[in-house]
Amino acid sequence: MSAAVAGDGPWLDDAAGRLVRPFTVSDGRTRPSIALDLMSLVRATGVTPLGYLGPEHGQALDLCRAPVSVAEVAAHLRLPAVVAKVLLADLVDCGALTTKPPAYHHPTDRALLEAVLDGLRRQL
Repeated sequence: MSAAVAGDGPWLDDAAGRLVRPFTVSDGRTRPSIALDLMSLVRATGVTPLGYLGPEHGQALDLCRAPVSVAEVAAHLRLPAVVAKVLLADLVDCGALTTKPPAYHHPTDRALLEAVLDGLRRQL
């Protein structure tokens, strides 16, 4: 059984999984200070956050060098979406990230749903 070294990404143990509870990362907060959709795009501004933020904040900031969706950040960090939203909102609040609402107009747009279905079929 091997545990990852702190700083090597999320603290994981091969047998036990995550060693740090996800909501510990967000200090128990479950509501981001700004509204973020899973499809919202976030991007680093180049501003260095003042003060200490957790290592997950740094990992999220690294992922946002190019525009990326909130859902992708959550997946890469292996965190629940709500926890990722809290971390990203912290970075927006300190000026390190900027956000853009999702580009789609209607979540039940037929063309969008057909594109998702096509992508899922190719994955299977």
